Amino acid sequence: MKKALNYLFDYPNLKLYQYEEAFKFSLDSILLAEFAIIKKNENKILDLCTGNGVIPTILAYKYHKKIWGIELQKEIYDLANLSLKENHLEDLISYICDDVKNIFNYFPIESFDVILCNPPYFPYYDDKHANDNHLKKVARHEIYIDLENIIKIASKLLKTKGKFYLVHLPKRIDEIIIYAQKYHLAVKEIQFIYSKEQIDATIVLVCLVKDGKFGVKIRPFINIQNKTTYQNLFERKG
Repeated sequence: MKKALNYLFDYPNLKLYQYEEAFKFSLDSILLAEFAIIKKNENKILDLCTGNGVIPTILAYKYHKKIWGIELQKEIYDLANLSLKENHLEDLISYICDDVKNIFNYFPIESFDVILCNPPYFPYYDDKHANDNHLKKVARHEIYIDLENIIKIASKLLKTKGKFYLVHLPKRIDEIIIYAQKYHLAVKEIQFIYSKEQIDATIVLVCLVKDGKFGVKIRPFINIQNKTTYQNLFERKG
């Protein structure tokens, strides 16, 4: 497959490798990285289902913190490492090539301050309802891991009061809330994103806190149509 080196949208100092015909990062990952707030005392960060490393790259560039990413697909993991070297972020980012369900082979429970994830969005039934391209199929469909397991694993890995930032489809917000309560995560912020006016939200960003108190903030909706930059989009303070 042919690789391409592209600038990371409106981050002019950052470049990422992608497969032109098979795998390209989504805007969802950029929005999730912008939605997350990393505080001074939050020094251990993990990105689950990291893909070609969009989220760690942006966060390392913005916060200069140590970040780990785990990606199942070797081809995509290799792209992440190429981008790592291209951006000279070897001292800040480390990638693991493995199934997210094996993460406890690398880290003990309650070891992270912040976890992020742009997971597969769609339940997997059979190949008739999935993408023909294998890399895309695994990235988009819950073949190897589903939403409940993502939330369960994130909860186990987080320290008390640690934060989990998740991007997903709005129609699955009820599942997110149910699983969050099941695994001791409090939903603290919900941000709906629209791509056009007068249609349903296209994605939702959620901040959850390990063993947090009840009380959720529904943030004003954001329409990203015709946006020329996503930096500082959410105007949030730490």
